Amino acid sequence: MKSVIKKIGDGVFAAEGSVVRLGTRQISFLKHHAALSVRKRARICTHRSNEDAVHEMLIAISAESYIHPHRHPGKAESFHIVEGSVDVVVFDEAGNIIDVVELGDLSTGRNFYYRISENLFHTILIHTDFLVVHEVTSGPFRANETIQASFAPPESAVDDACAYIEGVKQLVAARNYGRGKKSNTLP
Repeated sequence: MKSVIKKIGDGVFAAEGSVVRLGTRQISFLKHHAALSVRKRARICTHRSNEDAVHEMLIAISAESYIHPHRHPGKAESFHIVEGSVDVVVFDEAGNIIDVVELGDLSTGRNFYYRISENLFHTILIHTDFLVVHEVTSGPFRANETIQASFAPPESAVDDACAYIEGVKQLVAARNYGRGKKSNTLP
C-alpha cells in the first residue's frame, strides 16, 4: 500500500492511507513547497482529521519563516528534529526570555527532542536553510485557541517581525555567551 499525499491548503498536505511512510522524497517535497509558500513552511499531516486527539506532522520550515511567539492553552507540543538546527525560545508573559532549548538533528550533537507541556509562549530561531521536524501535539486543532503574544509583532508586519527576531537572536547570543546572564528583555 502506498501513502497518498493530498493538498489541503497553502503549504498544508495530508497523508492518506492506513500505513503512512515518509522519507527523503517527502522531505524534498516539503522543502520545495515551503520555499513557495507565503509563510515559508509546509507540512504533511499524518493524523486523519482536525478532530483527532493526537496530531502528528512532518514540517519543513525555511529560515525565512517568522513564527509569531504563541502558546497553546491545555495542549502539549513536542518536536523531534529530523534535519537542521534550531533554538526554541521560551518567554514569560512580558516577553522576557526564560529558556532557550538548543536542538538539532543527530549530526549536530545537540538534543534532538523537546516537549513543552505548560502554557508558555515560544518561537523558534532556525540556524540552517531549512528545519525539518516531526511535531506531535494534542488535538483537536482550533486555530482560534492558539494565543499570539502581544509583545511581538504579527506575521503581517514583515519589517517589524524581522527586527523583532533580530533582537531575539541578539538576546539569545548574549545569553549563550554569558551562560546564566539574565539580560533577556528586548529594548
